[in-house]
Formats: sequence, structure tokens, C-alpha cells
Amino acid sequence: MDQVREKECCPAFKPEKWSEKSFKWHEKRFIKTWIPLFFHMPIPAMVAKKIVKLSAKAERANALEEQREDILLLFTHTNPFRSEIYLSVRSPVQSANNVQFSGNFISKVFEGPYKAIPKFMRQMEHYLGLQEEKAKRFFVHYAYCPKCVERFGHNYMVIFAEINDNTKG
Repeated sequence: MDQVREKECCPAFKPEKWSEKSFKWHEKRFIKTWIPLFFHMPIPAMVAKKIVKLSAKAERANALEEQREDILLLFTHTNPFRSEIYLSVRSPVQSANNVQFSGNFISKVFEGPYKAIPKFMRQMEHYLGLQEEKAKRFFVHYAYCPKCVERFGHNYMVIFAEINDNTKG
């Protein structure tokens, strides 16, 4: 059973698919939840519990992307005590908080420990500046759960920056 569960965990991540890419989302569907934080630090058990619950709702509704590597799980901190979690879905999910994102997004892949997120955010802001862009807000997609970080030997994160439609010119 453990081998089956391990195979069903996180799909192999392809950084080239997400690094330094632009996306124009029009009503891209997500379901949303939140977790409490303690000065930006999540409680690991709480994160896992919320993700399992969110994923189960999407699975029951048959709303997850067919290609598992296309599923996004985005995190954003709204303040030092709260983080929102968004799971991408193909269709509305009954009994879930359904939201849609429309806008322009730029993504970049980083690799390193979770505690390096502030450094990665600064690097992302620098990268956006080189593109003559500025972020309205950031989202982080963690490619692997902690077990799969060990399994694959990489801790990839994709930072998505929502940018203004009219930043340039």
C-alpha cells in the first residue's frame, strides 16, 4: 500500500514548464481555504489537513486537472497570521469556496529551503523589474510535499506574480 500511495503522491516537476513564463488567466477556477499562521509560520499538520480536505472535495467533484502536473496549489500570506490556499480546478466544486482569477501572471522557479522564501521574493521582484513589471500580489506553488522533496531530491517552488495589465507603456 505504501508504494502505491507514494506513486500517487506528487508528480515529477518540470521546472522549464513554469520558470520565467507569462500566463494570461481568464476566470481560471480555484477552490479556496485558509490556514492560521504564527508570524508567517504555518503549522505543518494544519497545512496537510487543509490540503487533504480541499483535494478530496475536488476529487469527489471530478474537478481536478486530468494532467496532475498541471494542478496548482497556490499559497499567499494575507497577513502574519493567515495564509490563503488555492487549488486549481476545471469546474465549480459544490460545498467549496469557488473563486476565479483573471489577469496577467509571471512565474519563476526557485529551489531551496522553505525559509528562503523571503530571499526568493526579492529575487522575483528583481526579475520583474528587469521585465519592467511590478507585482500586485504573489502566490507560491510548492512542487512537492515534504516526503516527495526527499524522494526527488529537490525542493522546487514556483512564485507567481500577478502584474498590472498596463504596467508597460
